Amino acid sequence: MSVLSKYVDRIAEKCEQNGITKHAFSYALVTSAILALTIKVSIPYVKSAHTSTGGTQKGKTKVNKGELTPSGTDSSDEDLKLAEAEKLLVAQQLKKKNNNNFIEPGLNHKFLKQLKMLAKIMIPQTLCYETGLLSIHTFCLISRTFLSIYVAALEGALVKFIVRKDIKQFALVLLKWFGIAIPATFVNSMIRFLESKLALAFRTRLVRHSYRLYFKNQNYYRVSNLDGRIENADHRLTEDISVFASSVAHLYSSLTKPCFDLMLIGLALMRSSRKMKANIITGPALSVGVIALTAHILRIVSPKFGQLVSEEANRYGYLRHIHSRIITNAEEIAFYGGHKVEMQQLRQAYNRLVNQMTSIFNQKLWFIMLEQFFMKYVWSGTGMIMVSLPILTGSDVGSATIRDTNITESRVSERTQYLTTARNLLISAADAIERLMSSYKEIVSLAGYTYRVAGMMDVFEETAQGVYCKTSVMESDQSNGVIEFRNGKPIAKGRIIYSDEPGNMSINLRAVPVVTPNCDIVVPKLTLCIEPGVHLLITGPNGCGKSSLFRILSGLWPIYAGELQIPRPVKDVPCMFYIPQRPYMSIGSLCDQIIYPDTREDMKRKEITENELRCILKLVSLEHIAQRDSFDVVRDWKDILSGGEKQRMAIARLFYHKPRYALLDECTSAVSIDVESSIYEIAKGMGITLLTITHRPTLWKYHTHILEFDGLGSWQFRKMNADEQQKEQFLS
Repeated sequence: MSVLSKYVDRIAEKCEQNGITKHAFSYALVTSAILALTIKVSIPYVKSAHTSTGGTQKGKTKVNKGELTPSGTDSSDEDLKLAEAEKLLVAQQLKKKNNNNFIEPGLNHKFLKQLKMLAKIMIPQTLCYETGLLSIHTFCLISRTFLSIYVAALEGALVKFIVRKDIKQFALVLLKWFGIAIPATFVNSMIRFLESKLALAFRTRLVRHSYRLYFKNQNYYRVSNLDGRIENADHRLTEDISVFASSVAHLYSSLTKPCFDLMLIGLALMRSSRKMKANIITGPALSVGVIALTAHILRIVSPKFGQLVSEEANRYGYLRHIHSRIITNAEEIAFYGGHKVEMQQLRQAYNRLVNQMTSIFNQKLWFIMLEQFFMKYVWSGTGMIMVSLPILTGSDVGSATIRDTNITESRVSERTQYLTTARNLLISAADAIERLMSSYKEIVSLAGYTYRVAGMMDVFEETAQGVYCKTSVMESDQSNGVIEFRNGKPIAKGRIIYSDEPGNMSINLRAVPVVTPNCDIVVPKLTLCIEPGVHLLITGPNGCGKSSLFRILSGLWPIYAGELQIPRPVKDVPCMFYIPQRPYMSIGSLCDQIIYPDTREDMKRKEITENELRCILKLVSLEHIAQRDSFDVVRDWKDILSGGEKQRMAIARLFYHKPRYALLDECTSAVSIDVESSIYEIAKGMGITLLTITHRPTLWKYHTHILEFDGLGSWQFRKMNADEQQKEQFLS
């Protein structure tokens, strides 16, 4: 800034040498700045008005089937693809917003309602850890205000004794000034420390509450697979909650301390004005009027920072989502050689984030310029008037007849003391008002984060109750009565009945449709009964509903009609155990892989020893792993084990839990035929009823019944013949 000032002074000197005065140069400089600001503000409105009248820019764009595409010769094909992809993405987001009755985040009733809901989570009761932190934090803020007033008074006294040339009193007050510095610096440090602790406490409460909702009724699956409102729950559970908690804690300090400062500093200034025998109403009334006027102007011209910050968070979350997707599917992308496509999508997401951040920076530039003009210059001028009024208008009776030099010097020193004290207090008050005015932007930004965090919890609550919102491929008039829609959302009217009778351990489906999360009806109505010992083989072409049936039996997908009756799970004996083609390897030791999802405590409660685990590994031909590594060694089992070893480890989990029914979805496709045959024999010997999806003819002999889907919505459930072979169309 100093370099710029010197540069301007040099230009002014050169202009003065050419006959142009400094006043004329200053007027020209200010006029140029105002003209530039006017042009900057007016151009967007002129452009929008020109566009609304149907004007088109020749040579820059061309209309092609209702779409605007760049026609310049310098535009590359990659830029065209990025622009097209961005348009599609924006269109999808607009459609989603319209379907969900989207309300832009901002300072409205919904924001206050959401903030109140989150405040109850962060501060669950009157007497808790958070209220204790808030009380101590508030006490430190009030103490800091009193210390500021006392320091201002000491500085005024220092100037007073300097004017009087009273060395003794000056040294005494200076010692007090140094002495008060120790508690003042400690209180300042405590304010920052307590703000950080408060933000961490709020974040901990929100994270624990969110985790409970996230894992309630398998919400972690429903949010990402059955509902389409949250694309990146991981970002909201981590980054958004952290930023929201920090924003709330900082905003409490930004609002509370300035309010205390203004109240107590105002009282101190009124007391000083009364000592000077001046009017105590004129100065505060003038300051309140100026502050109210400038605040009203800033509120009118303020950009919608809440919407801007929320959109920036959305785009940042989408960028992280793409990175996470590339990491998850790195092997498949490498096999396909799809790095160019993925890099293009990453570049597109990053460019959209940069554009949004640039838009925010541009709008902040002019708003902060106007804000600083009001706060630093208009308010400073008002403060000068406030300070001077008690001296200029204060009564000084008898001053014209006083001839004693000591009394005159005393009055001068008292005025100097008042001026210094009042000036320091006004600087603190101006800083407090500036923080209050700046807090408006923080509140608007907080509205954006509140919308995302509260919206996430609302989605968690709804999905836990079976209410989903996802783009459907079928409208209500196309479902032929299979699915009932209400307010554009499908209603799960089916029932799940848990049987408690020891003699009734069968699975019954009565007119249950197989419907995907996007409302695609795969099978309109399915009715069958699976008794214990009825080993069922499920066949059919791809996309006919085989794996979808397993998801319905496991309770992952909603039942839109009919009834599903399953045995109620009892302690230590699960009803069903699902094994996919690509098993999940958890974080932990070898023992943790076998007993998953049990913990070590569950294993000890079941009185299962490591020797029994070794026997289980031997049944699936994995005893070499136990010999190579102990059961307590933690490794990255996802990368260490091969595909066939992972599938056999999943079968080991099946033998550990010994459920009533096993849902096997191509779970032995990477296992040799001899080991596979041994596994199925052992499972049947343990009394486990098998429900198998497979394309291997060698597994037919281990089943008693067959469920055939034709891929067109029809199905057939029957008993298998002893010598029956797999049909040719299912061999592929």
